[in-house]
Amino acid sequence: MIIEHVALFVNDLEAARDFFIKYFDGKSNDGYRNVNTGFRSYFITFEGGARLEIMNKDGIADDVKECEHMGYNHIAFSVGSKEKVDELTERLKADGYKLRKGPRTTGDGYYESSIYDMEGNSIEITV
Repeated sequence: MIIEHVALFVNDLEAARDFFIKYFDGKSNDGYRNVNTGFRSYFITFEGGARLEIMNKDGIADDVKECEHMGYNHIAFSVGSKEKVDELTERLKADGYKLRKGPRTTGDGYYESSIYDMEGNSIEITV
């Protein structure tokens, strides 16, 4: 069994799509729109086949995001090496994204950093 995809509601669908394409080499489908409900989405596919569905719909609550809370916490991307973790982290910081943690080696041995995307969602970058 595999996880087919993970879904994430966002306020700015195009900005989120561009973020995952630019920084994580995602490939986007052409998108979907349901004119009756106002629902819109894109599927972003990453190397190895993992997919992220980013979605938007009027009327979805935009609660304050706390970094540590019950429920889903972050999305992690493996970039292949410590050097690539460092490079992507610096690139994101230079482009104005807020660093949450790292880069660092965690107590369980992962080398990682964590940033916030344009909507305050936590994105982990690891080897």
